[in-house]
Amino acid sequence: MPEGHTIHRLALDHRERFAGETVRASSPQGRFAAGAALVDGRVLERAEAHGKHLFLGFGPAGWIHIHLGLFGKLGFGTAPAPPATDTVRLRLATGEHHADLRGPTACALITDAEKQAIHDRLGPDPLRPEDDGERAWRRISRSRTTVAALLLDQKVVAGVGNVYRAEVLFRRGIDPYLPGKALARDDWDAIWADLAALMREGVRHNRIDTVRPEHLPEAMGRPPRVDDHGGEVYVYRRAHQPCHLCATEIRTADLAARNLFWCPRCQPAHAG
Repeated sequence: MPEGHTIHRLALDHRERFAGETVRASSPQGRFAAGAALVDGRVLERAEAHGKHLFLGFGPAGWIHIHLGLFGKLGFGTAPAPPATDTVRLRLATGEHHADLRGPTACALITDAEKQAIHDRLGPDPLRPEDDGERAWRRISRSRTTVAALLLDQKVVAGVGNVYRAEVLFRRGIDPYLPGKALARDDWDAIWADLAALMREGVRHNRIDTVRPEHLPEAMGRPPRVDDHGGEVYVYRRAHQPCHLCATEIRTADLAARNLFWCPRCQPAHAG
């Protein structure tokens, strides 16, 4: 499932291509035909993201709410657009650009109130300028749930997925099994700041890179990562490989229905 930086990048891509433009909307697949008809010929006024949710604003017609889920894809192209296949749930097009949405978990036309209800149930997003980590800290500091599980709970922090979860805990040297209530406030503030910085870079480069400059392949004389998920990482999907920093074997386990990755030496177990 795409992490939050991807959705914020998609919002940026929509703003760059369609903001202020009269947009033609259609649903070649037919499953969003009624919603597409209501925004067809209207101006895209806003495009924004909160966590893994994308919102496209068409003024009085409402908002197209998109959640890609596990299988959704959103691709862009120039005009003229090729004939759409019957897998395209939504096509947006202008005289210069088009965007095709396929296989989302959610694609619905919603009201302002319905959009606000989605925001209200989500935690703060490190990429939203109006958000900070205080609300998340109030939940984390009272919880017996592990920090690793809390970071994936979209009601606690919106937009963090499996990669950022594993990587930020490694970068801060924190045991993923540490209960939230045992996490120091300074450590949480550092996690939040690190997430914001890493995810901003993710938006900028449209990929996840979490390795500090001094640990890059060219700096350490090691082979670069070969993986279809993106850039250089410390522990994610590196189970049973040596840690870049201490050479200890990276471990993996199932936690919160996702594969967790960590270094037992760089992230020593909580003593409590």
